Amino acid sequence: MAKTFVGSRLRQLRTERGFSQAALAQMLDISPSYLNQIEHDVRPLTVAVLLRITEVFGVDATFFASQDDTRLIAELREVLLDRDLGGVDVDPADVADMVAAHPSLARAMVNLHRRYQLTTTRLAAATEDRFNLTTGGSGSGTITVPHEEVRDYFYQRQNYLHELDTAAEELTAGMRINRGDLAGNLADRLRIVHGVRITRRMDLGEGVLHRYDPAAKTLEMSAHLSSGQTVFRLASELAYLECPDLIDTLVEEGHFTSAESQRLARLGLARYFAAATVLPYAQFHEVAEKFRYDVERLSAYYAISFETICHRLSTLQRPSMRGVPFSFVRVDRAGNMSKRQSATGFHFSSSGGTCPLWNVYETFANPGKILVQIAEMPDGRSYLWMARTVERRASRYGQPGKTFAIGLGCELRHAQRLVYSEGLDLSSDNATPIGAGCRVCERDNCPQRAFPALGRALDIDEHRSTVSPYLVRQS
Repeated sequence: MAKTFVGSRLRQLRTERGFSQAALAQMLDISPSYLNQIEHDVRPLTVAVLLRITEVFGVDATFFASQDDTRLIAELREVLLDRDLGGVDVDPADVADMVAAHPSLARAMVNLHRRYQLTTTRLAAATEDRFNLTTGGSGSGTITVPHEEVRDYFYQRQNYLHELDTAAEELTAGMRINRGDLAGNLADRLRIVHGVRITRRMDLGEGVLHRYDPAAKTLEMSAHLSSGQTVFRLASELAYLECPDLIDTLVEEGHFTSAESQRLARLGLARYFAAATVLPYAQFHEVAEKFRYDVERLSAYYAISFETICHRLSTLQRPSMRGVPFSFVRVDRAGNMSKRQSATGFHFSSSGGTCPLWNVYETFANPGKILVQIAEMPDGRSYLWMARTVERRASRYGQPGKTFAIGLGCELRHAQRLVYSEGLDLSSDNATPIGAGCRVCERDNCPQRAFPALGRALDIDEHRSTVSPYLVRQS
């Protein structure tokens, strides 16, 4: 085993669990001085001690792996490239060293930058100078809104909330849910335990799918909902009634900057609970492994939408029973990313835009067909991506429907666990080079580059033509 220094991570873990050095040393059967040396990177972590740590804390050994820092490194580098901060192109190796030595400080810098962007956005809105953000303000090209703040909340937690997930699973076990009559079981729970009256109506109003009145304890459901949609909405409302204190605690931990963000976070947590209720962790994990993560097969088996299955697969990161760590994304034809979650090191840029070479966008030309791609990020890490379109049809003539592309990706080292790897040459030599977005991508000669990279001087020669219009000056 190569020398592994994990001081900051171990110290963080010990502090979070409230253990003193002496107490943890006794639990690990090592001396306090040895533990102190490990925490200060004087001594490396041995295999024997690593195994004892995973047993004591109930974490996977990959918790201490260096690749877990990939996303934070990319986020911090993007902060440093912000033009408002001087656009400093720091050597990626220096950024990696900073994250490895001081991960909490690096995370604080990223969070501080997000708060700065939010404040700048609100100031621009207050002075009716909204468009300065994309022309002369910060290099983000986007406006931070409550949706972004809530996405970051789940993103930073790798899309897994242990207390909420286990609470939903315990509820499911207590109800002894029969998969064939899930809607009936949930409706009975709402009626019998919480006194909720449920009705189905045709006339809830334009675009309204369900509505709950807490005062009257009346839940109105649209008759247009499919069985899967009905189940999910019943479970979402049940979340507020079953674990209100837990939801309040999780929202408080998010330190959201507005009441709107708090309400949106509560909604996100309720939907997470709903997915964990409808697809309880242990049973869903077992079936997913058995089906080799075949999303269409899982969708048919559970009678749940393709998108919901993909989203739930991206949450299977319980330390004692990990699934494949996935990144999940939903985009529209215009390239807007309306959902993004990740349990991997894959980095979604906050500077606007994604990569046109990514197969997620190609699916719009092949509706309903699953496309598979081996893609390589600029840091050399390779991923297997599966993508397909999903359509939400209009309920009446003349009403526009919705079409999205859903992407689900994992690091290439996990690819053999997926049915989508069958018949593929999994060599990274066959990978398509993609990036997190043109503004932060390091690929200078990419023919699809739409914007110059932030913080880097251009090599402009008026008497020369090149494939890429944004060549970078080499120092």
